[in-house]
Amino acid sequence: MISFKKTGAVAILWLLLPLACLAQSIKGDVTDSLNKPVAMAGINLKNSKGLIIAYTSTNNKGGYSLPVPVTADKDGLKLEVSCIGFKKASLPITDLSAPYNFKLQVAVNQLKGIVVKNNRPFLRTSGDTLSYKVSDFSSPQDRVIGDVIKKLPGMDVDKDGKISYNGKSISNLYIGGDNLLDDKYNIATRNIPNGVVDELQVIQNHQPIKALQGKVNSDDVALNLTIKKEAKLQMIGQETLGGGLPGNYDIDVNAMMFKDKYKAINYLKGNNIGYDVASELISHNSNSYFSRNDNNKPSSLLSLGTAGDPDLPRNRYLMNQSGLLNLNNLINLKKDVQLRLNLSYMRDRQLQNYNRTSDVYLPGDTVHYTETQHNKNRPDILHSQFSLNINNPKYYLNDNLTTDYSHQTGYSSLVANGVPVNQVLRDNLLDASNDLSFMQTLKNSNIIEGSSYINHSSEPEDRVIDPGLNPDIFNNNMGYSQLTQNANIPSFFSNNYVNYRIPRQYLTQSYRVGFSRQAQMLNSDLSVTQLDNSVNLVSDSARNNLNWSRNKLYTEADYDIPGQILKLTVSLPLTYLDIDYNEGLYNLNKSVNRLYFDPNLFAKYQTSVENYLSAGYNYRHGIGSITDVYRGFILSNYRSLGANNADLTESQTQSANLGFNYRKAIILLFFNINVSYTHQNSNSIASALLTNNIQERVVLPYDNEFNSWSLSSKVSKYSFALHTTFSLGGSYQTSKVNQIQNGLVLPYNTINENLSFSADTKAGDKITLSYTGNYGITTSKSPAVSSTSNFDRLIQSASANYNIASNFFFNVSGDHYYTRQQNAGDLKYIFAEASIRYRFLKTKLDVELDAQNLFNTKNYTAVYLSANTYSSSTYTIPGRIVMAKATFNL
Repeated sequence: MISFKKTGAVAILWLLLPLACLAQSIKGDVTDSLNKPVAMAGINLKNSKGLIIAYTSTNNKGGYSLPVPVTADKDGLKLEVSCIGFKKASLPITDLSAPYNFKLQVAVNQLKGIVVKNNRPFLRTSGDTLSYKVSDFSSPQDRVIGDVIKKLPGMDVDKDGKISYNGKSISNLYIGGDNLLDDKYNIATRNIPNGVVDELQVIQNHQPIKALQGKVNSDDVALNLTIKKEAKLQMIGQETLGGGLPGNYDIDVNAMMFKDKYKAINYLKGNNIGYDVASELISHNSNSYFSRNDNNKPSSLLSLGTAGDPDLPRNRYLMNQSGLLNLNNLINLKKDVQLRLNLSYMRDRQLQNYNRTSDVYLPGDTVHYTETQHNKNRPDILHSQFSLNINNPKYYLNDNLTTDYSHQTGYSSLVANGVPVNQVLRDNLLDASNDLSFMQTLKNSNIIEGSSYINHSSEPEDRVIDPGLNPDIFNNNMGYSQLTQNANIPSFFSNNYVNYRIPRQYLTQSYRVGFSRQAQMLNSDLSVTQLDNSVNLVSDSARNNLNWSRNKLYTEADYDIPGQILKLTVSLPLTYLDIDYNEGLYNLNKSVNRLYFDPNLFAKYQTSVENYLSAGYNYRHGIGSITDVYRGFILSNYRSLGANNADLTESQTQSANLGFNYRKAIILLFFNINVSYTHQNSNSIASALLTNNIQERVVLPYDNEFNSWSLSSKVSKYSFALHTTFSLGGSYQTSKVNQIQNGLVLPYNTINENLSFSADTKAGDKITLSYTGNYGITTSKSPAVSSTSNFDRLIQSASANYNIASNFFFNVSGDHYYTRQQNAGDLKYIFAEASIRYRFLKTKLDVELDAQNLFNTKNYTAVYLSANTYSSSTYTIPGRIVMAKATFNL
């Protein structure tokens, strides 16, 4: 009996042995690009010879468990996933105990939905990508793709060309999937003919680094222009030559290529009709880039005057003679490997003439300034960037070598409070940097990352003022010849870190350690040239020779939950800061050591496939820069004299935001609403001593706080019945700030309210109409001052296009500006333009007659209100311009 039991036990064990061997299984999940589970996907396990040795399919939750045969050779195993409508995906098996998760991409040859063909525009959605068919929204008079983007429901384009989608600024604009321009996408929107673009794609949750896709959350929105097949086969170009009265010219010669292997936008432009070629070089996300690198570059210290530009489109007031050479070329050396060169040179001559009055309202007093200024500026700006990019799912490398050189000379003839003054300002900037980053995916699927950023900049400035300005202030009440202010802040900065990421199915962990160093010197002196040509300092306190160093050691832990419904990112940075600054002239020798913890939280909850809630919270310590601690006076403009008499400014800022984005693509409806709050405490406050001749500014060591609330919302809808895109938006912002003027503490609350409406319609095949209206109210009040300052502003724009024939076009447009002032007369301005264009179809030649500023308006007045300062500036603007142009289309 005992022998029988032993024999039976052995037999059972023998029968169970194969099952025990098969118990080792490969497990994982299969999802699509939206992290939705993919059911009934086929899972094949192949050996080194490509033969299937085991198979299974995913369950309703996208999960699978695939037993590995005991007899299988464990070397060279590969897992392959396939499903109808998706591209095949495969992974090598290196660890049988590790999960193998797949995120399938939609196949190009997937089964398409039924589309009823009619004239109604429609949007196509695929995962995180929304596609606009450009031809659905364009008209024959649209020249470049930027003309079409302005009309798309859900899109906004501001006056500088910055694009937002459903309330969120885009991070980049790609051309055929390639990053040719970084964030200088005005080059594309203002030069690429709209006829060569097939679709404009909106990519939400855009993660440009392939090694991080599906592992690290991204809230970015990017655009991609898909190019028509026929346009990829040839060079694209529009060559324009124009001339007109009085003595005007406009030249534009460009050549573009959009092949898969090579992309280029190269052109030469020149004009004196007010078009600002520098606007095409705007880097829309430069602030966030420098913030990520923690490089607070010093800005220019000196200027010629106090008035800025009027609140008009630049082509209405700019008096220029400009030229721009812009070369942008990208080569795909092989799959995922790119070389790129961006090179530009701009030269200009700009004139500005204005009269300005400013009133600073104080309890029981008003300080009044008047000035008349004639400015001439000659900028020469050279920029180059060379980039190497390798971007594949296992390895990432990006290296940018950037240099900037700027030489600007400004001349000003000024009458300030009845005193004539001449100024000459020279500003020379040289800036060079290299930004290197890399990532490597390890065998265990973890990612090692490194980054090194190095920057050096120098910007010597000098400004000469003559004849003797305010001798009672600058020369002991004695006449003198000229006043010279010199300033420069040579700066070196480096930031380096290593990062280790642990991506898993439900959580990605990231741990970073790094260090940065900033070394700067602030050198300045304010000197007087006497009538006998001898030179001396204005005073012993009119110079600076300040040394500054900032060393930072930091570590950071980030946690990303890339869920299908809830996405959550938590950042926990810890920073040790060591700052030293010294100035022998003022016996200044300070050292600051701080340990900061600045948590950051972002959450995104998908309420449905197209709609989501987002929320964020940020706590941040801020600390001042070298420009906050210099003790010697610097004359920043002819009537602003500043210095500091406090320790380094330190602040604590808390900010929170909440938003809701709604989209219903099938009916072309977009809606967003956002609210934000910011509270800041700091240990210093600016104090100003104001007289009718000069402003003296000193930073004092007193606690200060700033509070701001903002609410904004916008809805955009395309009406199929009216063939019209309607948009309605509004915003409200209130900001509370404290300031000291003439020894008085003045708390101020500034409120900005804004309402906007626009409509863009196709009134048949021949006529398109558009209208935009913007109404704003600005109010400033203080319990310390009895009166409240405010003004209202209404801006309206309208245009009409009429296609006389398929090759004959007429356009008329106009702007209306209305400003209601509190204690002055209302301001009203009307501008109008008209053009007529004829295209010779056989020769691809366009001839055009264009008239700007038809009513020949030559002066424009703009008002500004900030806290207790109210100013009114009247600018001289170009009068009527009539141009004849010829354009040849390649």
